[in-house]
Amino acid sequence: MSANAETAEAPVTAFMLVKTTPEWLALTIAERVHAFTTHVLPAITAKTTGVRSRFYDTEFYSARVTDVWVWEADDHRAYQLLIDALRETPFWDRYFEVVEILVGTENGYARTYGLEAVATIST
Repeated sequence: MSANAETAEAPVTAFMLVKTTPEWLALTIAERVHAFTTHVLPAITAKTTGVRSRFYDTEFYSARVTDVWVWEADDHRAYQLLIDALRETPFWDRYFEVVEILVGTENGYARTYGLEAVATIST
């Protein structure tokens, strides 16, 4: 393992488990898209860099959690700025109830012990 790999901060991945609120569900699809593009995206781009997102619908399988938002940040500082930005938007506890946040680093054990990451690939 190189010195750069040992000292470089690992990217942070956060799995944000959320539940829609009645206020969000009362919006039309167009209003939801507008809310996201006018409230969330500008807040994130104004406060941080190095953040990526993916969104998963889970309401088909769970009553407690309707969506999982996956946030990837280049480092802990970018992640903290992301959360600060989200909390200043109506998406935090107005349109969505934040049920739980699970934060981790991919293959952290491998970095800790200087091992190759073990992963499966299905073909």
